[in-house]
Amino acid sequence: SGARIEALIRKGQAGSVLWLNDTRRFNELQKIAVEESPSGIPLLFALDVIHGYRTIFPVPLAMAASWDPAVAEQAQTVAAREARAAGIHWTFGPMIDIARDARWGRIVEGAGEDPYLGAAMAAAQVRGFQGNDLADPERVLACAKHFAGYGASEGGRDYDTVYLSESQLRNVYLPPFKAAVEAGVKTFMSAYMDLNDVPATANCRLLRDVLRDEWGFDGFVVSDAFGVMNLIIQGHARDERDASLRALKAGLNIDMASETY
Repeated sequence: SGARIEALIRKGQAGSVLWLNDTRRFNELQKIAVEESPSGIPLLFALDVIHGYRTIFPVPLAMAASWDPAVAEQAQTVAAREARAAGIHWTFGPMIDIARDARWGRIVEGAGEDPYLGAAMAAAQVRGFQGNDLADPERVLACAKHFAGYGASEGGRDYDTVYLSESQLRNVYLPPFKAAVEAGVKTFMSAYMDLNDVPATANCRLLRDVLRDEWGFDGFVVSDAFGVMNLIIQGHARDERDASLRALKAGLNIDMASETY
C-alpha cells in the first residue's frame, strides 16, 4: 500500500521503487526520501521500458531482424528520453539472452539465436539507454538481463533448469553480456533458474568470478522479481535470512521486491 511504502522510505529501508509509473507519485516519494529518510539519498525509480515508453517501437526481436544496431540504439535513445522525462531512472533492459528453443516464451525480448548479432544489439541498446554520461538528464540506467543462460531452459519451459557446459556458456550465452559490460552497462539482473544446479541469484561463479573478477564490472546486480525469496523454493536456502545471506555473499546487491534484504 502507499502508506506502507512511505513508511519504509522514511525508515531508510527502500533504495528503489519499481513498477510504479506515475510522475506525481515519483515526486511525492522522492520528497520523503530526500527530506525525511535517515540518509537523504534519492530513490531510484525503475520500470520495464523494453521497446519504447510513449513512442512505441518494434519489439526487440524485430529490431534485431534489421541486422542494424543503429536502429536499436536510436529507438532506445528515444525511449530513454521519454522515460527520463516522466521521472524514471532505470530500465530493466536490454534482455540479451540467447534463445534457441522456439518453445521459450521470452524470445521476443531478445535478439534470437546468434551470439554475434546478440552482442551487437546488446551494446547498441546499452549506448541508447545510457549515452556517454550517466548524469545526462535524458538518459537512464540500462540493465543487462538475465545473467546467465536463462534462454536455455529445458524444454523451453520458463524458469526450468539449465545445464550448460563451459564451452556453451563461453561461446554462445555469455558474449552478449560481455559486450554489454564493454559498452559500459551499469546494472545486471540475475536470472531466475538454476544454472548447473546452482540458482543464478546466488551463483558465485557467475556474479563474482566471471562478472566482477574476470570482466571488471563495477556496477550493481539486482535479482529478478522475488528471486531472493525463490531461493527457498529452489531448495538452496532454509529461510529468508539464509536466502539473503547466500545471495549477498554471491555478489547480489539489490533484492527485487521480496523484501528479504
